[in-house]
Amino acid sequence: MTATMTIGEIVEQAMRNGYLTPTMEAEVGRICDNASELAVEEYQSLDRLMGALLTGQVVAVPRKQFINVMEELVLTEAITRVSKIEATSNHTLDLGDIAAYALNRLPPLYATTEEGANYQRQRARQELLDLIIQQVETAISRNLDQPDFYPDRHALESDHQKDLLGQVSSLLQAYAPDYEQPVKS
Repeated sequence: MTATMTIGEIVEQAMRNGYLTPTMEAEVGRICDNASELAVEEYQSLDRLMGALLTGQVVAVPRKQFINVMEELVLTEAITRVSKIEATSNHTLDLGDIAAYALNRLPPLYATTEEGANYQRQRARQELLDLIIQQVETAISRNLDQPDFYPDRHALESDHQKDLLGQVSSLLQAYAPDYEQPVKS
């Protein structure tokens, strides 16, 4: 899907496929947010989509039905090591770069249930902990040795947060958006 699709085209694609992806949903939201006023055809397309969603003709695909447990294990290890380095030196490390480097060299551990995630965590601690530590250490070493030859690099998100807490917060929001559940009355 390209960013230049109209609401009508997105709805047509959803009707053809039988599902509305999170990307499609986000693009419809972006178009609606940026438009001062929608055309009659766009409202009709939105009505058609709503009807298809209500009848089950189109199914909205949930944002995330699985997690990669390796991401949380690598983040935990990287946060521990990076915070020690930053507390005892004048180095500022990029937690995202470190995590991505290590994750690209480790096996994914996907789970769809809490029980599955717990199993993967336990398995990783027993079988992969040394490898995780090794890859995080290598990533940190490479990050420390990396020259600043790409000053125009832009993070995936538009926030250019340099402090460790900001980086951790952004990564946790990306990897665990529903971690803090609202309190039920």
